[in-house]
Amino acid sequence: MKVNSLTLAVEEQLSKDCTLDKCQLLYFCMQMKILLINPPRSPENNILKYAPENAKRFIHKKLIGPPLGLLTIAAAVKYHDVIVFDCKGEYDLDPTTPPLSVLTLQLLEKHKPDVVGVTIITSEFEFSIDIFRVVKEFNPGILTVAGGLHATLCPTDFRNSFVDVVIQGQSPHIFRDLVNLTEQGQVLSNIPGILFNTKEGLKKTVKNNVFWDPANADYLMPDRNHLKRWIDTYKVGDSPFPSTYLFTSLGCPYKCTFCSIWTQFKGKYYQRTVESLITELKSIDEYPVVRFADANTVVDHVFMNLLFDRILEERIKKTFVMDIRADVAARFPGIIEKLAKGGLKVVICGFESFRDNELKRYNKKSPAKYNQEAIRVFENNGIMVRGNYVIPNDYDEDDFKALSDYADKNRVVYAGYTVLTPMPGTVFYKEVQDQIVDHDYRKYNFFNSVMKTRLPHDEFHERIGSLWLIKKGKDVI
Repeated sequence: MKVNSLTLAVEEQLSKDCTLDKCQLLYFCMQMKILLINPPRSPENNILKYAPENAKRFIHKKLIGPPLGLLTIAAAVKYHDVIVFDCKGEYDLDPTTPPLSVLTLQLLEKHKPDVVGVTIITSEFEFSIDIFRVVKEFNPGILTVAGGLHATLCPTDFRNSFVDVVIQGQSPHIFRDLVNLTEQGQVLSNIPGILFNTKEGLKKTVKNNVFWDPANADYLMPDRNHLKRWIDTYKVGDSPFPSTYLFTSLGCPYKCTFCSIWTQFKGKYYQRTVESLITELKSIDEYPVVRFADANTVVDHVFMNLLFDRILEERIKKTFVMDIRADVAARFPGIIEKLAKGGLKVVICGFESFRDNELKRYNKKSPAKYNQEAIRVFENNGIMVRGNYVIPNDYDEDDFKALSDYADKNRVVYAGYTVLTPMPGTVFYKEVQDQIVDHDYRKYNFFNSVMKTRLPHDEFHERIGSLWLIKKGKDVI
């Protein structure tokens, strides 16, 4: 609704009901209908495809967890009519859900949005384009907006007539301005901080100079009520309880070559406040399991000590899952003990490799000797470990045998073995770009080699699949 028609609508309604405050009525008339979509996950998984049958139940078939980014965007435009739709949750809830194009059309017919926003990681890029295509075929006047990790690191991939706007980074304020200014009749070229598509390609508007602190002063509390329909699908392994993501920080101070998190945040690190986290933890009684969605949960030791002092003081009872580096656990066992007392039950630990030369190549800065010590520290505190390894494409029979022997001697409850993947936007991608032989983005999810393997392609993935059997536990996480 543009400004002239908006004014007429307000005056017409006031003539019918003079008890309404004009500002209140203006607010309701100015509401935009916004549909925010979390795309389906990619089904491409060659590790699963070629793995031995007895290993398949342990191999990841999906990443579980609500779309925290979309909930933040929804909070930024909460005074509008916002619908969040989790396609992952929908397909998990009902496997007979129609194909994405049909599902998208059903959503459009039901909600008739003015704006459709999609959050995108690389392996879901093609699905996002499918969504945008259906939107534009349904109504070319709907504003389509791409955001998320892939839009941040690879914006030029969205030079497409189905995509109107690309927004990079942690920018809910820019999305809010886009919605509000579009409603007021502003053209895209006048809206700061966006990329918009033209016949000549993507064009960047002037920089938005508003400083935005997404983890502190400008933190937006996610409204998880948007996700009630899918809450039962947010269960990991055999857990009877749903889990939710919650971040204590954004970004990462480390610079591993294969990681896109620190490049997404341009090397910056943002820490939330203790009281903000306590408030959020108290507000999510329906989620007994909380997965801290940090790149590394324990970076600021003073902060984490204060946080868990408050968790214990407030008697907050949760099962916590965290990502913690092996070198942190090995060097600072006292803080691990503190976290365990506060509810930490599962740790995801990126071992990455058992060889120091490989870790050095990845710029990991955590020597392999810390892997064994970290396992000991975690297990001494009753914490179950998921140890993750990444497998380079040049591994041969001897390399797989060496890794198998090492993992067998250093077993953990859960184990994950994935392909070292050159994710677009990472340092590793730039290093090996000319070696990539498969450019199908659907395969960029760490379960498919997109570079030529030393072993035959099928055998390489089969060997990785076999490694998933090397662990203590019988559950899946």
